[in-house]
Amino acid sequence: MASSWGSGRSGLSSFATAASQAAPGLRLAPMLPLLLLLLPASEGSRAFPRGAAGPPLNSPPLSIMGLMPLTDNVTKGSIGRGVLPAVELAIQQIRNESLLYPYFLDLRLYDTECDNAKGLKAFYDAIKYGPNHLMVFGGVCPSVTSIIAESLKGWNLVQLSFAATTPVLADKKKYPYFFRTVPSDNAVNPAILKLLKYYQWKRVGTLTQDIQRFSEVRNDLTGVLYGEGIEISDTASFSNDPCNSVKKLKSNDVRIILGQFDQNMAAKVFCCAYHENMFGSKYQWIIPGWYEPSWWELAHSEGNPSPCLSKNLLAAMEGYIGVDFEPLSSKEIKTISGKTPQQYEKEYNDKRSDVGPSKFHGYAYDGIWVIAKTLQRAMEHLRSSNRHQRIQDFNYTDHKLGKIFLDAMNETNFFGVTGQVVFRNGERMGTIKFTQFQDSSEVKVGEYNAVADTLEIINDTIRFQGSEPPKDKTIIQEQLREISLPLYSILSALTILGMIMASAFLFFNIKNRNQKLIKMSSPYMNNLIILGGMLSYASIFLFGLDGSFVSEKTFETLCTIIKDQKLLVIVGGMLLIDLCILICWQAVDPLRRTVEKYNMEPDPAGRDISIRPILEHCENSHMTIWLGIVYAYKGLLMLFGCFLAWETRNVSIPALNDSKYIGMSVYNVGIMCIIGAAVSFLTRDQPNVQFCIVALVIIFCSTITLCLVFVPKLITLRTNPDAATQNRRFQFTQNQKKEDSKTSTSVTSVNQASTSRLEGLQSENHRLRMKITELDKDLEEVTMQLQDTPEKTTYIKQNHYQELNDILNIRNFTESTDGEKAILKNHLDQNTQLQWNTTEPSRSNQDPREDINSPEHIQRRLSLQLPILHHAYLPSIGGVDASCASPCVSPTASPRHRHVQPPFRVMVSGL
Repeated sequence: MASSWGSGRSGLSSFATAASQAAPGLRLAPMLPLLLLLLPASEGSRAFPRGAAGPPLNSPPLSIMGLMPLTDNVTKGSIGRGVLPAVELAIQQIRNESLLYPYFLDLRLYDTECDNAKGLKAFYDAIKYGPNHLMVFGGVCPSVTSIIAESLKGWNLVQLSFAATTPVLADKKKYPYFFRTVPSDNAVNPAILKLLKYYQWKRVGTLTQDIQRFSEVRNDLTGVLYGEGIEISDTASFSNDPCNSVKKLKSNDVRIILGQFDQNMAAKVFCCAYHENMFGSKYQWIIPGWYEPSWWELAHSEGNPSPCLSKNLLAAMEGYIGVDFEPLSSKEIKTISGKTPQQYEKEYNDKRSDVGPSKFHGYAYDGIWVIAKTLQRAMEHLRSSNRHQRIQDFNYTDHKLGKIFLDAMNETNFFGVTGQVVFRNGERMGTIKFTQFQDSSEVKVGEYNAVADTLEIINDTIRFQGSEPPKDKTIIQEQLREISLPLYSILSALTILGMIMASAFLFFNIKNRNQKLIKMSSPYMNNLIILGGMLSYASIFLFGLDGSFVSEKTFETLCTIIKDQKLLVIVGGMLLIDLCILICWQAVDPLRRTVEKYNMEPDPAGRDISIRPILEHCENSHMTIWLGIVYAYKGLLMLFGCFLAWETRNVSIPALNDSKYIGMSVYNVGIMCIIGAAVSFLTRDQPNVQFCIVALVIIFCSTITLCLVFVPKLITLRTNPDAATQNRRFQFTQNQKKEDSKTSTSVTSVNQASTSRLEGLQSENHRLRMKITELDKDLEEVTMQLQDTPEKTTYIKQNHYQELNDILNIRNFTESTDGEKAILKNHLDQNTQLQWNTTEPSRSNQDPREDINSPEHIQRRLSLQLPILHHAYLPSIGGVDASCASPCVSPTASPRHRHVQPPFRVMVSGL
């Protein structure tokens, strides 16, 4: 179908008849009222001066082929019908301006119906049956437009589209004669780049519907962002269900999402975003802005159900930014027609009457002006080249004139109602607008001028749901896990108190080093124990230092300081072994500062950042091996200490017998080290807890050990200074053992007795000692009776004679418990017999019984036997030695000053 705007109104019926014959089935009825409004004045009218009614009546037409959908049954037919009032305004203004004097534009419309076959047939019918068209105006549907644009070169025709935005047509090798006044879909990519830079978003993700139009935009965007310092961290696409792609973007921590999908899929996308919580202050969606008004309501229309409630969908959509070309310029500047864009818009609305508006009307209006200016420059070129060819003589084989039209089109540059009209490789350098969805409506928030490459954000219009624009990724802020200053201060204070206590013990030990109690307990070894405890205390200060107190270089230096676990036992060869281990450790695999990173944590302050905790360690490559060596060595030392404590558990002198306290110390250190090592390993990522536990373990172990070793000595020295000499039997026993070991083999056999027999003898020894004590009381009573009343000898003779013999027998058994007291028994028997046999010669002939039991004999025997008995059992309770049995020695002499022969015997007390 073709309609001539150059013919008169009276010829419309004949044109319709001819068009119907040329294109059967043509339906003009719906368009007749509109066409009547658009037809220019009849041919043959006179020319008017500039600004008058129009060109002369006999002006030749310049035919332009118009290709667009116009019928009602095509969705995009509304685009063609909506732009016709704008086209009429442009033609009328061009005629009034006499821009093409003495010619006028003759726009002939051909309905493509957005069908490839029908569109191609309309194009060839226009060429075959119509006049020679100088240019092609139109092209709405991408498929029809691309087919026709590809064949333009063969006809030397230049095409100008006002609505075809598909990026495919930007290929100048394939479509060299194609131009468009509307920016392509790819034109939004430089604007998006400018927006990303404006908000310093350097990491984005794309979500694309699997359609060629959107895929091409995504591919072009990749090229635009390349080299601009902006990373496309993830690219997701979908066909029907976008939820998996949305999840994928979320899993990759994509915050800025660049979407390319139609309005039907947009509802599904935002529904998925709602379920994945990908909206709000942390996310920013940037999607196409060319959707129909209230497009989201289609999600709940009949036949298009949505799994989201309307309020949920609106919540997910809140704040998205739409990007689209600007239908009309917002600048109040006079255009090429002499009217501002706002004035033109008013005229357009008045002109279209009841015809629905089209967002492309401004581009169609400017397109007519582009054609007029191109033809004007072509005519000027023909006149200036002194060529006698006229512009209306153009035919489809005229390559030279076709090339003139092409060059003139590329030189287009004027300010139209849609902004600055400039072509770059056939693409319109237009204005891109940004809108934001706010409170269920779209609000313009900024625009991008492609010619000047500038972005203008309208003040106080764009709103983000947070206090600031969303971050382009989860901000990972490394945060050193530091030792709490109050905790460090408290534990340092406890450590200082422990060091003061250790210093007091050291002072006490040095000051009283000549005291027998201290001297007998190895004061130099005790001093080493104190120094080791002080070093253990000092390690707490080093263990609590981290990056908040010292620099990295200082921390690296502190890593090679000897730690406390190496100095728990600093004695002799043990210290040498420790030093060898530490030197090898440091030489082969030295300790260095390492930083351990942990999983991200949400910001406690609620900011849109994530915290990645980091922790400093002193470690090396084979830390486990070296610690295993140290733990094994120290474990053997602790076992050896336990063995020594067990072997010396029976020492009777308190100043020497520290085995109980040493055993308690070893047990305390062992248990606390096991617990401390395990808990320290488990709390590796919690420096405060780890420091607190390790410090308390060190303080507890050191304090308890020092107190167990020195507090009993301190108390004993203060309360009983002679405690070291209260039981010297241990010394005598050792000396006697040394002497008897040289002369008596029986001593060796006794020392080799089994433990079970020794325990039995000790028990029996204790029982007999108690019996001896009781008999001693009886003996003293007998002595007192003899001194008081000599007449009681008969009572003594009858009642106590047997008891005296029992005393002797018990003592003899006690002294022979270890098998070596037979000699003592014989010695006592001889002395006793000697004393009992010492009688006066005058009494030798008397009755033996009477003679023996006489009061004189009894008193004499007692005077001799009592010292012997005392000498016999007093060594068992710490008195004189049994070998000192001579009656000539004064009984009152002090046992301490009496020379004692060292025959070997079993220790009776103190076990």
